[in-house]
Amino acid sequence: MSFIFSLFILGIGVSLAIRANLGSSPITCPPYVLSMVPQSPLSVGGYIFCMQFFFVLLQFALLRKDFHKIQFLQLGVCLLFGFFTDFGMWLTEPLQWGDTWMGYSMRWIQLAVSGLILGIGVVWEVRSDVLLIPGEGLPVTIAKVFHIDFGKVKICFDVLLVVIAVICCYLFFGRWRWELVGVGTLFSMFYVGIIVRFVSPHMKWLDNWLVSGVQQTENIQTDSYAETKEYPLTITISRQYGSGGHEIGERLAKELGIPLYDRTIIDRTAEELGYSSEYIKRKEQSTSNMELLKMIFADSSGILPEMELSDDDAIFVTESRIIRKLSQQGPCVIIGRLADFLLKHNPRCFRVFVCSDIETAISRVTREYGIPAQKAEEEILRVNKERANHYWKYTGQRWGDTGNYDLAVNSSRIGIDKTIEIIRSAI
Repeated sequence: MSFIFSLFILGIGVSLAIRANLGSSPITCPPYVLSMVPQSPLSVGGYIFCMQFFFVLLQFALLRKDFHKIQFLQLGVCLLFGFFTDFGMWLTEPLQWGDTWMGYSMRWIQLAVSGLILGIGVVWEVRSDVLLIPGEGLPVTIAKVFHIDFGKVKICFDVLLVVIAVICCYLFFGRWRWELVGVGTLFSMFYVGIIVRFVSPHMKWLDNWLVSGVQQTENIQTDSYAETKEYPLTITISRQYGSGGHEIGERLAKELGIPLYDRTIIDRTAEELGYSSEYIKRKEQSTSNMELLKMIFADSSGILPEMELSDDDAIFVTESRIIRKLSQQGPCVIIGRLADFLLKHNPRCFRVFVCSDIETAISRVTREYGIPAQKAEEEILRVNKERANHYWKYTGQRWGDTGNYDLAVNSSRIGIDKTIEIIRSAI
């Protein structure tokens, strides 16, 4: 019901933007232009349904066997979105203004209000986490199939829709109709994205409302599980580069007689995704500062950053699934890969963060990895920055924040042996 309501909000927002007569949003440009053709057989909602139906067929053609059957429900989304748009057009019919100074002012106010409604609708749709509107699902599919950056695909997709709408204007009207494809179209492309980023942090209450019933069920299941089966002990070790965290994990696992998972996760991820282990190792924590900026200043796609598909995301999702499976198979030590975050609800997961001073780290990476001393500090800072960026990207939290761990240890102050002793004692 929440998802259906989000479609209703989007339908109202789209109709308000259309009634402003300054140009509709890119996704509705072609349907709106066609609906204005004299003696047009369909309404704007009808053309929206036809266009988005075509988008679903394209997704199916591109994905083939990878197209999940549940995605056919997008056809129902097409129908509902088209219906709500037509309903919104009926509701907003009185909200049309003349070509006076006051009329233009009211148009811009109406366009701004429609952008606000659309932004809220987009956040509501995303947080409902059910399906994507086909107009958003197709760019996601193209990005996934052809391994192209989603942001580039979305921009090209929006531009293509606007170009098609302009061509239709010339074909059916003999000229560019600015009230159909105009400055409001360009305005919507950026304004809605700004609204999405502004309102999203203020709608976290929606998450609590949406999942409250699910969480109650999960709590019952968790309690039941705890009564019938004990969680295996899992030790996660996050570590700064050069702190000796990996050695600590290896020795700890050996002393406790339990497996250590590090390279195993890489190999299994590579096998599932069809990549080489070297590629996975290179890509799994390669979130750069520029990629973070792209996330922060994302375009107005209606897709929040966590919904974009990329090789990095596929690796993260696959590794996450593997880590959860490994932690359920028996006691183990897991090195890095956000395991502390992924298993934070496991009552028998003990989360450790190992750090060290820069001098000790330089000495270690020079000795163990053969990195020249003059380049060691730069490499340490680079790797730690990548790990921090990767952690922030997928958790929204600060890497190394002691609140995320059960134990934080400075190995350079007390040594590797004492660190292992402290961890064992704490466990």
